[in-house]
Amino acid sequence: MDSACEAGIPPKATVAWLKSIGFRSSNDATLTGVLKFIGLTDASNIPTAKWTAYRGANHRAVLGEAIRQGYADLFALYPDAHTRSTTDLTHVFSTSSAAGAQVISKTVQTFKALVEEADFSASAEPTETVMATGPLHAPAATHSPLMPTAPQAQGGPEVHIDIQIHISPESTTEQIDKIFESMAKHLYGRKGDE
Repeated sequence: MDSACEAGIPPKATVAWLKSIGFRSSNDATLTGVLKFIGLTDASNIPTAKWTAYRGANHRAVLGEAIRQGYADLFALYPDAHTRSTTDLTHVFSTSSAAGAQVISKTVQTFKALVEEADFSASAEPTETVMATGPLHAPAATHSPLMPTAPQAQGGPEVHIDIQIHISPESTTEQIDKIFESMAKHLYGRKGDE
């Protein structure tokens, strides 16, 4: 990541740009997805304000914050995820994805490589906390919110939201109906008996 810090801000982070700063391996092309995942570039691979901040004296702290935000689900489970063992990380990534062992291994290696370049002491809490309880405990899927993926064909990121509702056993049928009516209103814009 130090190369990105020193190289200047490209108009767009492309494979050609990566090659120009020394990342010539075909595997290095995946770095554009990592930059996007941690918010240094947007969905179009254009550098963000976070990239500009990363170039400053506090680049290690900026990277730490970017990692906390990009891997928000992991840090929600383990606030000290950056200190966790390969075994712990492999377990979390394996149980939140249907990816094979090689992909999981590379995901863990990528996370650990990012962590080595970052400072997490400057900010104990992320500036934006995203608490998601579902993805880490849901059945395996073909994609994990913890691993960088390409944007959807329409150009935007994929969003997955899980909602958990805890209803007291003492709740009346009317109270339960009101909860679901409220959800329909606020989540789907439905009113009354639609």
